[in-house]
Amino acid sequence: MAQPAMSVTPYWELTFDADGDVDGRERDRLLAEVTKGGVRDLIVFAHGWNNDRSGATALYRRFFAPIPDLAAQARIGYVGVIWPSMRFCDEPIPDFPKSVVAMEAEESPAPALDKDTRHALLETFPGRATVIDQIARMLDQRPENELEEFGRLVRLLVELVPGGPQPLFAADTLAEGVPQSEPVLFTADTATLCDEFAQALADVRSGDGAEGFSLPNPWDGAKELLRQATYYAMKRRAGTVGERGLGRLVGQLAASAPAVRVHLVGHSFGGRLVSFALRGLPEGVHTVKSVTLLQGAFSHYAFAARLPYDARAGGVLQGQQNRIDGPLVCCYSHFDSALGTIYPLASRMADDGEGFGVGELLGAKWGAMGHDGVQAVPGTRAYTLADALTSTLPTSGCVNIDAAAVVRNGGPPSGAHSDIVHRELAQVVLAAGRIR
Repeated sequence: MAQPAMSVTPYWELTFDADGDVDGRERDRLLAEVTKGGVRDLIVFAHGWNNDRSGATALYRRFFAPIPDLAAQARIGYVGVIWPSMRFCDEPIPDFPKSVVAMEAEESPAPALDKDTRHALLETFPGRATVIDQIARMLDQRPENELEEFGRLVRLLVELVPGGPQPLFAADTLAEGVPQSEPVLFTADTATLCDEFAQALADVRSGDGAEGFSLPNPWDGAKELLRQATYYAMKRRAGTVGERGLGRLVGQLAASAPAVRVHLVGHSFGGRLVSFALRGLPEGVHTVKSVTLLQGAFSHYAFAARLPYDARAGGVLQGQQNRIDGPLVCCYSHFDSALGTIYPLASRMADDGEGFGVGELLGAKWGAMGHDGVQAVPGTRAYTLADALTSTLPTSGCVNIDAAAVVRNGGPPSGAHSDIVHRELAQVVLAAGRIR
């Protein structure tokens, strides 16, 4: 029988901390029970933006629900990865109950931090209560000539201060012989950054049918600066948890249950997490039979050997798709405004700071997997969702699936980014892993 909080069985949860260390009791239980036999295919799902275990469990419960009917004869086990990430509470998730914060934000968008988001920040960045209070107060009061102080506080919150700890695994593309520099997102003039975010938000809202026109105030972009700085820290953390945590655990599972076929699934930064798990696989492990990325929030060039705009540079995960004994499937949607507009802007600010235009040019260099799929990897196959569900998917290499037919609902600023709970996407996971 399925657990009361879950729609499928057997189901296990694996909890990782920010350094990639897994809960030992959960790990040992999974290894012991899977080793007993009975499971042939193990689907491991990593959430993206999230605030707590209950939210992650709700996602897994709903996403997994149709799978037993879709693959009635398969012997499937399910794992939900829990890792410390956060979602701002004013971002509605399609088809999930709306929080009071999200409903209030729809009625009167405001940059002030609500109590739930403050709590989430405290959980994500422990020991920063005073800094969070100061940030919240400044967002409420919008003091004149204080944006630089606001930027200093944001940098302090995520520990990216001048001379402080350097980010680990934050880059998605790297140039040969060029050391990773401190992101412009944390070093440039704060007012300029807030201006750019304010304009981008205005563009997203106008594209969503919002009425009226007003010149964006830099403080309109201040909350977005905080959001993106926080997400930069989550992006860095996702790589750490994937490489140092999940990849190592999949290796342990392969040693104790070598016949179990593992299928990694990740949403948003969870897509980055499961992709970096490939880097953490011990040599000789071939039990990962598929990887499915749902609205992946990392560079569309992450797997490229060479970048179209710089022959010296390549993706930080170049060649890692070859660690999969099966395909790497990337589902994307142009309705994802978080990845189509805000992500490339924030990525440019977190990159080398060199101008590369706006609009299509901006998206071309700093675009995300979840907006237009894997790029610059020769041999990548492309499908519509309808074609993918009626065809036999490739058994290796990269596969792009335009999922906009179902991934299409959600308001600003994130658009359809979290609109992933669909029977069709569960079918894609099964097709990618050849689970029958």
